Amino acid sequence: MFLRPFLGSPSPLPCLSVDRYLYHMRLSDDVLLDLMARFQAEMVKGLARDTNPTATLKMLPTFVRSIPDGTEKGEFLALDLGGSRFRVLKVKVSENGKQNVQMESQFYPTPQEIIHGSGTDLFQYVADCLADFMETKNIKHKKFPLGFTLSFPYIQRKLEEGILICWTKHFKARGVQQTDVVKSLQKALRKHQDIDVDILALVNDTVGTMMTCGYDDQRCEVGVIIGTGTNACYMEEMSNIDLVEGDEGRMCINTEWGAFGDDTSLDDIRTEFDKEIDLGSFNPGKQLFEKMISGLYLGELVRIILLKMTREGLLFNGKLSTALCTKGKIETKHIAAMEKYKEGLSNTKEILTELGLAPSEDDCIAVQHVCTVVSFRSANLCAAALAAILTRLRENKKLTRLRTTVGVDGTLYKIHPQYAKRLHKVVRRLVPNCDVRFLVSESGSGKGAAMVTAVACRLLSQRKQVNEVLGLFKLTKENLIGVKNRMRAELEYGLKKETHPTATVKMLPTYVYGTPDGTENGKFLALDLGGTNFRVLLVKIRSGRSKSVRMYNKIFAIPLEIMQGTGEELFDHIVQCIADFLEYMGIKGARLPLGFTFSFPCRQASIDKGTLVGWTKGFKATDCEGEDVVDMLREAIKRRNEFDLDIVAVVNDTVGTMMTCGYEDPNCEIGLIAGTGSNVCYMEDMRNIEIVEGDEGKMCINTEWGGFGDNGCIDDLRTKYDKEVDEGSLNPGEQRYEKMTSGMYLGEIVRQILIDLTKQGLLFRGQISERLRTRGIFETKFLSQIESDRLVLLQVRRILQQLGLDSTCDDSIIVKEVCGSVSKRAAQLCGAGLAAIVEKIRENRNLEHLKTTVGVDGTLYKLHPHFSRILQETVKELAPQCDVTFMLSEDGSGKGAALITAVAKRVHNVAEN
Repeated sequence: MFLRPFLGSPSPLPCLSVDRYLYHMRLSDDVLLDLMARFQAEMVKGLARDTNPTATLKMLPTFVRSIPDGTEKGEFLALDLGGSRFRVLKVKVSENGKQNVQMESQFYPTPQEIIHGSGTDLFQYVADCLADFMETKNIKHKKFPLGFTLSFPYIQRKLEEGILICWTKHFKARGVQQTDVVKSLQKALRKHQDIDVDILALVNDTVGTMMTCGYDDQRCEVGVIIGTGTNACYMEEMSNIDLVEGDEGRMCINTEWGAFGDDTSLDDIRTEFDKEIDLGSFNPGKQLFEKMISGLYLGELVRIILLKMTREGLLFNGKLSTALCTKGKIETKHIAAMEKYKEGLSNTKEILTELGLAPSEDDCIAVQHVCTVVSFRSANLCAAALAAILTRLRENKKLTRLRTTVGVDGTLYKIHPQYAKRLHKVVRRLVPNCDVRFLVSESGSGKGAAMVTAVACRLLSQRKQVNEVLGLFKLTKENLIGVKNRMRAELEYGLKKETHPTATVKMLPTYVYGTPDGTENGKFLALDLGGTNFRVLLVKIRSGRSKSVRMYNKIFAIPLEIMQGTGEELFDHIVQCIADFLEYMGIKGARLPLGFTFSFPCRQASIDKGTLVGWTKGFKATDCEGEDVVDMLREAIKRRNEFDLDIVAVVNDTVGTMMTCGYEDPNCEIGLIAGTGSNVCYMEDMRNIEIVEGDEGKMCINTEWGGFGDNGCIDDLRTKYDKEVDEGSLNPGEQRYEKMTSGMYLGEIVRQILIDLTKQGLLFRGQISERLRTRGIFETKFLSQIESDRLVLLQVRRILQQLGLDSTCDDSIIVKEVCGSVSKRAAQLCGAGLAAIVEKIRENRNLEHLKTTVGVDGTLYKLHPHFSRILQETVKELAPQCDVTFMLSEDGSGKGAALITAVAKRVHNVAEN
């Protein structure tokens, strides 16, 4: 990189000689790209628990989890300790339609005897200054949240705690290192009983800068200080931070980049001048990167270079002055003055003359160029480290192009006439795939501490409100035992002749008397109607040692106008689909036994008769309720007059699931559907079924448990969101248990909660989008995706964006929690109901311990990442004397219908013989 002299310089020769002399300070883009890679590798080391102890980048978690979103409001106090002066601020943040920040502040000196004395005296001095400020502003009577900016390295385990690692920048107060500075300040504040402050946040000045700029630009996710010291922070994905528990959301990481290279990894670019600066510092071997960059050292670096060049006869005719030989006589403000565009040369002459030197014009040009090389190297090093952070942000977000804002503070960046421009240019050259806006922090780290505190207050308030809503979905063990006991009572009501008509759990006899025994054989047709798709299947069952089930099927759509038209239209459509399938399979002439899976509540008088009790799942076809669906199917076949079928059994999908699993596991005597709808069937002793003649053997009972609670017995667990979903459904007041547990409704419950939280200003910046107002937009499959453990929040945000919901990281966390609360409650309620069933079977048989298998089907159980586990845990907890195995059913509706038909044929043939 060739550094041109300023316009108007009479000769480039002094510049060329300086370039040759300081050759090792001129860093090419290849070197900077290599530095970027080294910095990125060190970031990874610092974030990992195992390698953090040896990493030079300590990557300190700050417990700042969110940047301002513009809704912050209130009055806050802030303390800013870290430089030559200490500042106390009162910050008023108001929202009311537009963001507004008003600040009052007071500077207090930090005397040498205080910063070099005892820690107790230091914090007592800070507390005394705060009390004085509150007295002056007449605000002692009010309670204030307080943010504390401390511009030194410390370790945090929470936002309001900080264990000081070490002092920097001339601070040396005794007894503070390795102690919690917040506790020290709280102890000092206790002596002022007339003031009441709550320290909510301890903030590094770099974090304060990011937060200050983040209030004005919500894209700001990086903070950089380039002043007396230098440092950077940025928002990192929680899943990458080994040092902190939890994977959700993001947290601001304080890189403490000043220590980069303390492990000798930068020795190849450190010069003899850097080594001399380090040896003469109060912390040799530490903060080596900072010593090549920050304002505290650049002036001294220039002085050491000028001194050596003079001694070698390259400047001032080899004549030294006392001032040039005196440490600290050239400061960064002098470098800034010497590099000014037009008056730089005259400033240089003036400054050198004040140092007791007699410079020629060539001397002035050369000295000015030394300043340029030193400050340009500083900007280059900063740019390389910042480019590494920006690259990490882009890769974390899996973006090809990143658009972001960097908040910047620090006297070197602000007062040096060329620094900012150089830094920006090099950053953009190193990361051409990042669109970076640099935003100067005008109000310093004090306002930043107040903003962190304001955000902490907002998050605390939001968390309280969100927890109140989610608390409605939390079920205690007592709640679940209550559900189990009420379900058990309703099962009994449904079985008894006297109470059956008013029971909410209908306990419908299916006339299925047994499960498969392995001797079933033949070809069977199966129909499967239960949702928006209708299936026709040919099922070939082979018995014997190589028993097997082979299936051929075709899926047909049921249009909405058919689902909600007339019964005749619905069954004519079904027969049309059957005709297409028979022709497709080339079996139109065969009169095959048929099983009809009809996944709606039916009252059966025999296995081949089923009277529809009522439609569910969006079906509304007229003239069907109260009618025998088998008769309606036979009539439709007659109307078509093309083929005939032997309709042997009408089957519920839950029974089909039990039979399918029963074919593989003889212990299976319960079927559970947890999908679009929710239901259970099980094998009940005939002697307990008062609504059917006979006491011998067992019969499968279709509980139709979705109606549990329709009599109000679980109203204490229903929330206002459940009631809103119920009122907006096709069948208000019916299937209340199903509406709390099944896939058809969980997404809608989540949508209602999201609307409420948005109205409260807790989500989506209080803006309810048109998409969010749309019923049914939040499908249950989104719950499964959002709750996936493999999904990072960025992917959650993308799912929400697909739904037209522009979410922040905080929004995504809350949405994920809402989904988790709704699905967990659903699984627990299902588990409590199932515990009642297994306990009933155990007591039926007078067993101390029951071993049984539940056949399960349904998308919610199969696809949701946590539903099955929570359901199983709930059953285990509520029915400890039952050892329950859960077996997934593969195609229960189709295969199950064929197996029931095969079992019915087998039983019929045995009876005939």
